[in-house]
Amino acid sequence: MISLLRQLRRRRLLRRPFPADWLGYLDVRVPFFRTLSPELRAPFLDKLKIFAWEKEFIGAGGLTITDEIRAVVSATAVQLIVHLDLSYYDRLREVIVYPDAFRLPDRTGVVLGEAKNWGSVILSWQAVLNGLRNPGDGHDTAAHEFAHVLDRADGAFDGTPKLRAYSHYRAWASVMSEHFQKLQHGERREREVLDDYGGLNEAEFFAVATESFFEKPHQMREKTPDLYEELKRFYGWDPATGA
Repeated sequence: MISLLRQLRRRRLLRRPFPADWLGYLDVRVPFFRTLSPELRAPFLDKLKIFAWEKEFIGAGGLTITDEIRAVVSATAVQLIVHLDLSYYDRLREVIVYPDAFRLPDRTGVVLGEAKNWGSVILSWQAVLNGLRNPGDGHDTAAHEFAHVLDRADGAFDGTPKLRAYSHYRAWASVMSEHFQKLQHGERREREVLDDYGGLNEAEFFAVATESFFEKPHQMREKTPDLYEELKRFYGWDPATGA
């Protein structure tokens, strides 16, 4: 019943026209949007407006949610699922946005982003902008946190999202485990592509690998080609070629 209601709501949202102002925000703030082919742009915008209107956006730390924030943050989420289904975000209920780095009661120090088990993503707006402003440095807070949401879609933060086919799990487990362990051991090729934080656990490895897949695709394809191929098979596209 919940799934049917969600489908009906999404159909209604899909019929609403895409706000013209949002295109301006995407052109200015979201570099990868400008590289989308005409074939990808239409489904991207459809998913973006559904995500933006379906999820609750909450300003924190004195930040007021604007259409620009809603559109740009939604774009960072939808980049990951252009070739996947919106159902990967069904467990996500709200996106909380702070103006800059923030503190959480259960964490020491300041953080830039956090994906919570109960359906919340918390982001620093400045970190979102920084990740978009430097699209080749391998660091993208929004992509990292939304990758955690994809991971959690099958019920657990374990570094393995719901894959496209049952037959994919064996290769995924083998490749991910190998490169996770190599990163933990500080091997050169992995460290040239992946942030050391990915060695913390399997969930962080998947999130860090996702950042690099979208931000450093050429380096990942060259240095860790099998890892690149597994992520390409899951996400359904090849950022190195734009196809």
